[in-house]
Amino acid sequence: MIPDGVAIGHWSGDGTGITVITVPPGTVGSGEIRGGAPAEREFALLDPRRTVRHVDAVVLTGGSAFGLASADGVVRDLAAAGRGFPTAGGNVPIVPTLAIYDLLESRRRPGPDEGAAALAAVGRSVTGGRIGAGTGATVGKWRGREHAVRGGLGLAHALREGAQWLAVAVVNALGDVIGDDGAVLAGSTAPADAPAFPTPAPFEESANTTLVVVVTTARLDKATCHRLAGSAHDGFARALRPAHTSADGDAAIVLAAGPVEVHPDRAGQLVADLSATAIRAAVGSGVATMDLPTARMVESGA
Repeated sequence: MIPDGVAIGHWSGDGTGITVITVPPGTVGSGEIRGGAPAEREFALLDPRRTVRHVDAVVLTGGSAFGLASADGVVRDLAAAGRGFPTAGGNVPIVPTLAIYDLLESRRRPGPDEGAAALAAVGRSVTGGRIGAGTGATVGKWRGREHAVRGGLGLAHALREGAQWLAVAVVNALGDVIGDDGAVLAGSTAPADAPAFPTPAPFEESANTTLVVVVTTARLDKATCHRLAGSAHDGFARALRPAHTSADGDAAIVLAAGPVEVHPDRAGQLVADLSATAIRAAVGSGVATMDLPTARMVESGA
């Protein structure tokens, strides 16, 4: 299920949490933000025009901007292990970090020690649901926060053309999570005639974010990873209604950590499917397998 050389670790607190994804040395990565209200750290390095090509880990965290400090513990411990971009002063780990707003679910703000704990917990066996960065996630807030329901963390994996693929989604969306048929899987409990986008309370209008990280053993350059991050956002639009609002920090990262050659357009279609499947799994079983090439989705509880 987990691509070779990749590991995932969680720290879960009271209403908040952290998920760390570590990848092999030499992993190429890029990403794209389409939501209007992101909370991020080191994301600019993922731009294909930037010098740094390789990523050492990704941190997904609760705690809004406060939670970005959790990356300090991850960077510290990865540097101690010899990981990072080589400089005259020592290796500097490259750890893009994205946060969701869960401050209304928990007053705890994850920091360096909690980030280090999530890194220490990395392994090959993972589950989804209310765990890690998905612990305090909610969805269905677009008709009023009082009508929200639980979100969570979802995973979707597939084997395609000899390459392993994994999508990790943290779903804290303003909108509802919907199926391919348009049915609401998890969403607002407001009456059908309730107005959309009611006037928000102060400081709550940007309290939403969906995050997706796709990792593959395919061989991709940084520009292709960037293009596939856009394909991941196609999955957001399929599985969330509405998606990419001014009050969401929707972001996607694609990491390539292997030697397998794949067709970029077929890869784009798969990444969109995986992204949508992982988002839906976050409010369902937590983990889903895409049985390709028929794209049949099989859910499991572990």
